Formats: sequence, structure tokens, C-alpha cells
Amino acid sequence: MESIPLDLTAEQILNTPLYNKGSAFTREEREELGLIGLLPYHVSTIEEQAYRRYQNFLSQPNQLSKFIFLSSLQNRNEVLFYRLMLDHVAEMLPCIYTPTVGDVSLQYSYLYREHRGLYISYPERDKIQEMIDQYRSKDIDVIVVTDGERILGLGDVGIGGMAISVGKLALYTLFGGIHPSKTLPIFLDVGTNHPEHLHDPKYMGWRHERITGEEYDRFVDQFVLAVQKAFPHVLLQWEDFAKPHAKPLLDRYRDKILSFNDDIQGTAAVVLSAILAATKLDHRKIREQKIAVLGGGSAGLGICKTLIDAMKEEGLSEELARSQFYIIDRNGLVHTGMQCDPEQALFAQQKEKIQAWDVLEPSHISLLDVIRNAKPSILIGVSTQQGAFTQEILECMASYCPRPVILPLSNPNTKSEAIPEDVLKYTQGQAIIATGSPFPPVEYQGKLYKIAQCNNAYIFPGVGLGVIASQAKKVTDRMFVAAAHALSDHSPLLKDATASLFPALEDLRAISKKIAFCVGKIAIEEGISSISSEKQLQERIESSVWEPNYPIYTRPKKS
Repeated sequence: MESIPLDLTAEQILNTPLYNKGSAFTREEREELGLIGLLPYHVSTIEEQAYRRYQNFLSQPNQLSKFIFLSSLQNRNEVLFYRLMLDHVAEMLPCIYTPTVGDVSLQYSYLYREHRGLYISYPERDKIQEMIDQYRSKDIDVIVVTDGERILGLGDVGIGGMAISVGKLALYTLFGGIHPSKTLPIFLDVGTNHPEHLHDPKYMGWRHERITGEEYDRFVDQFVLAVQKAFPHVLLQWEDFAKPHAKPLLDRYRDKILSFNDDIQGTAAVVLSAILAATKLDHRKIREQKIAVLGGGSAGLGICKTLIDAMKEEGLSEELARSQFYIIDRNGLVHTGMQCDPEQALFAQQKEKIQAWDVLEPSHISLLDVIRNAKPSILIGVSTQQGAFTQEILECMASYCPRPVILPLSNPNTKSEAIPEDVLKYTQGQAIIATGSPFPPVEYQGKLYKIAQCNNAYIFPGVGLGVIASQAKKVTDRMFVAAAHALSDHSPLLKDATASLFPALEDLRAISKKIAFCVGKIAIEEGISSISSEKQLQERIESSVWEPNYPIYTRPKKS
């Protein structure tokens, strides 16, 4: 067992989440560290502690109170928190991540209790380097940063975005094995445009309209430079930035600092994995699929780009691949006869191609028009339009496609384009489904169908572990395609038609290591890794994974 010397007072030890073992301090540790009398007499094992905490967890009346309970445990005894989470991961993950984290972000100022992470506020921009430098003595591997402008499908939640950064990093530790001391959640407080926050005296963020334009760009640039100076090798994950900033930030910094955008690249990779698994089931090729995407934001366009990369790997040209996508935004189908966002224009259907379509309103070609005329085999929803996948749309898809792939990905559940029960009912059980938020299994015609959650947690922890273990200099698009392929190989659906598209969360730690290895191999192949052999990569992955077990603590030996 690992032995760690602690030069801290008894109170400091008990109040430091990564050192505190609670009643699990041994007799020898209590004697040496000065803890006699500060703890109940009985020395507990971590298994006993986890059992007690699980009973406490079960006694909580609702999801929000369960979040508060788990968050308090994390801020009191971090090792026990992760042990408990791993023991009950499927049951507890929705309490610290989607969908509960959405409710937490909305009520963040009222729920705020213990300090965790770094708040960098625009009025204090002249102190950014000083703020970040206070963590310089730590070996930080991963930073998750957000400005809270586009949280899930909830929009601008302001300072509540910090709940997302904290939650994402917990998953890096749970599934990627990144040591919790090597993670840092950051919130960039650039104001909020949410009227309730601006006029709420209890709102804890900067009560000011969001800064934009050059002011915003200079502020973010100042932040990135400070991070580079303090942590030149850190992995920076951009999280929940709104469309005007998400892709521009990714493009501006991806070659300057080791970074990626989870909403664009992580979401795209997990969707690609779902589609790869679904096509493997019927021995189809992804290059043969027509894909309709409801929602033309950064997430939807990121999905399209990653799917195109996969199609190109199967030999399709970029031009032909793009022609197989149908993007439906607020103005209807994106085509060359209309004004649209430059990023959307890359996927615009040729106006001449669709002029022969039978549509209700030519000036606004709807999703139903696309389904009837283009006959896509895959339907993806990232629109936050509840119920947008109507009975008519689903029945139409089932009429021409034996196994339509239906992915209502908007979250939380109240924003989902369809509920799984309706999808199965209106497709006569034919559809292959994955959702953005967790849904319970659905019984249809005597069979119980497990509903997969298209959860980024299946991808980004493994990608992060692979990038860190390989000491990559850049996060590339090929890494996410490789991660998607690795994940799809573990789809239970390939063995059971009623099973989930994605593996059990209990298996995800082991699968993340395999994803990490595939990601690291890409780094080596592309010449952007500091290591040169697959054997060394595997050794580094194994040595990088932290297990939530208590070490032995001692006092430093006097010289």
C-alpha cells in the first residue's frame, strides 16, 4: 500500500477532501497524525464506509437532494466519493451529471456550499495570471472551462455553468482514471444575459450583460496565455460555449494549446459510435447512409463533420459525403437557394436537386418534407424542440427503412425531440434508439428494450487519458474517429437486438483504457506524441489510472 508523508495539522488533514479518510484512519495513523479523540473509536474499512453512505444516499427524497449529498461527500472525502460512485455508477451518474446537473446549474447560486474550482471574472481580468498561478504547484493534467452561455438545452445559466465543469471532471476521474488532484474546473464569468439573474440579488456571478466582440476575445486570449504559462502541457476542454463562440474558440486555439470542444467533437464521436454499431448490426456501411439532422448549431455541425471523416475513411469523397446530409434549422432545410451560416453552407443541399420535391411550403422545407423526399436512414435531433420527431415523421421513416436509426439527443429530457416509448410504438419496434438524457427501458410487444444514452462520458474520458498518456502535442479529429470505432466494438446491440447501443457504465473504465490506446496510437502515427512505441503507450495508460483506495499517511521523517 502506498505511503504518503503529510506535514499538515490534524484539522487540515480532516478538512482536505483528498487526505481525509474519516473513520478509516488506522490506530497508527491516528496516533502519528494527532487524530486521537477527533474521530469515533471504531476504525472502518472503506467498504463499511461505502455501505453506510449508500444507505444515506437511498434515504434522499429526490435527485436534487441526492446530488447535494454526493457533492458534500466529494468535498469531504474524495476517495470515498469515487469508491461509492464506482460501486453504484449506473444508479448515481444521473445524480451528478445529466439530467440532474441541469437543475443544479439553474439553482447554482442557491445551492452553492463548498468551494471547488476557479472563478475568473471579467472585472478581475488584470489578476488572471495571479489566479491561475496559485495552482502552479500542482500537476494539473486536465482543465474543463465554460462561460455558462449554452448549458445543455437550458441556454444561459450564468455562473451555474460551473456545475458542468465540476461534473465533467468527476467523469474524467471515474472513467478515465485521472487523479482528482490533477483536474481543475474553471468558470469564465463574462456576465449573463438571463434577465432573472441580472435582477436577482442572490445571483452569485457578475450581474452584468455578457461582454462580446473584441472585449470577449481579449479576455479569453488572456486566459489561454495564463494557462499556457502555468501549465504548458495541460489538456483544456472547452465546454458549453454558445454557437457564436464554440467553433471560433476551437479553431483559434486548437493549434496553440492542447484542447478540444466536447460539445462539437465529443458529442460527434459518441454519435458516430452509435451509428457505427447500428450499421454493423445490419452489415451496412456508413458511407451508404443518408442523414437528417434537426438543429444546425455547433453540436449538429460537429456531428456532420465527424461522420464525414468516417465516410471518407470508407473511400467516399468529401463532396459526395456532404451531399448525404440534410440540415434542418429554424428556416427549414439548408440549401443553396437561401442565406445561411457559413458553417451550415458547407452542408447546403443543391437547390436544383430539391426543386422536384413534393413539399408543402417551398420557402420553408420542413423535416417531414425531408423525410418524405430524401428518405434518410438516420435521424438526429440536436434542436431542443420537444416532440419534434412526430408520429407522422417516425411512421414515414419506418415505412421505407427496415431499421431506422433515431437519435433524439437534446437534453434534459424535457427538451428531447421524442421519447423512446413513442419511437418504438410508431416504428413498430424497428427503430434503433439512443437519447441525449437517460430514459428507462421500454416494453414493447412483450420485449424489454434498453434505451442507450448517447452520453459524451463514453468518449471524452478515454480520449483525455489517451492524449495525456501519449503526451500528444495536439488533439486531432482522427483521434475522435478512432475513439468512436473503439467504443462501437463494445456495443451490446451487436449480440442482442433488444440491448443497448452502448455498453454498461460499469464496463466503461476498462473500455476507456482501450479508447485511450487507440487515441494514443493515432498520436504516434501522426508524429505528435512524445513516445514512440505502443508498448510504452500501454504502460503509460496503466500507470496513469488512479484507483480510489486509501493510502497510508505518516509524518515526514525529521532530518
